[in-house]
Amino acid sequence: MYPIFRLAKEMVKFRNAPALPTEGVHVSHHICWPWDIDPWIELNNGRTLTLFDLGRLPLMHRLGLVQYGKSQNWGLTVAGVSMRYRRRVRAFDRLEMRSRLLGWDARFFYVEQSMWNRDGECTGSALIRVAVADSAGIVAPKKMAHGVGWDENSPALPDWCQAWIAADAQRPWPPTA
Repeated sequence: MYPIFRLAKEMVKFRNAPALPTEGVHVSHHICWPWDIDPWIELNNGRTLTLFDLGRLPLMHRLGLVQYGKSQNWGLTVAGVSMRYRRRVRAFDRLEMRSRLLGWDARFFYVEQSMWNRDGECTGSALIRVAVADSAGIVAPKKMAHGVGWDENSPALPDWCQAWIAADAQRPWPPTA
């Protein structure tokens, strides 16, 4: 089940947090609860992606994207992800999540998120492509950027992010059997 109450808690907790600059990092803290684990008593890989919502949505709120998007009847949706899992997360482990906007291109925003354990080790990191959508389809991110008062030109995306974008563009769609 989706952790709607945990998301609501995060949104309430950060509702009055200071706005972040475009390059700002949103930091939040979480616990791996028993309902987040798999049969090996570790954080479930799919649940990891769901938990990243708990950091990404407050980040988008603090950047002003949620509020402006709502005013335009636009939504934010995940349109792609690349995930690295590097350290085990066990039940009741405490984690620090760091979420930051890397920038955007003609179609998507790119967000980097990571989880860190108490020993300061990164347990996993995701590169998430986020689309702004309305009833007609994808809205150009520069429209959102302009609406929140940013320069419509993105900060330079890191080389590794650009390489992922290029590699993902090579994948056939729809996939072949």
